[in-house]
Amino acid sequence: MIAVTAADLGIDINEPGGNGLFKWLLASFLIGKRIRTSVAVKAFHRLVDQEEVGTPEQLARCSHAQVVRWLGEAGYARYDESTARRLRVLGKRVSEELQPQLRALCTGVHRVADFERWLLSFEGVGPKTVEIFMREAAGTLNDASADLLMRS
Repeated sequence: MIAVTAADLGIDINEPGGNGLFKWLLASFLIGKRIRTSVAVKAFHRLVDQEEVGTPEQLARCSHAQVVRWLGEAGYARYDESTARRLRVLGKRVSEELQPQLRALCTGVHRVADFERWLLSFEGVGPKTVEIFMREAAGTLNDASADLLMRS
């Protein structure tokens, strides 16, 4: 199986404000589940491209029923209820905590390993999701230019 990249999904991880990182986290969350990659990619495009849920705040504002419907229509039906709940919590927490996490990285208060532990604190985010996410995000998070991510 060929690994899906952020570029394959049209994501610029270095997008100012951290929204590129969020989109890649969202994609990694979906791809990291026990579901066909094609279904996860379709669900990602449904959420981000069709429903314009490209920021954590937008995801957090969606109703549970909306997210369940969008996931189901993308073929994510087996896990739609639990995934919808977890995604909405992910959106809420990322909207509140991503900028402080990035700031801690930029100032040297945290290391990338601390960021990974933060990711693992989300329900539904396991080692596979973190592995997928970090495959592309690690360079950005290690780079001194990570402070650019915080700028809107």
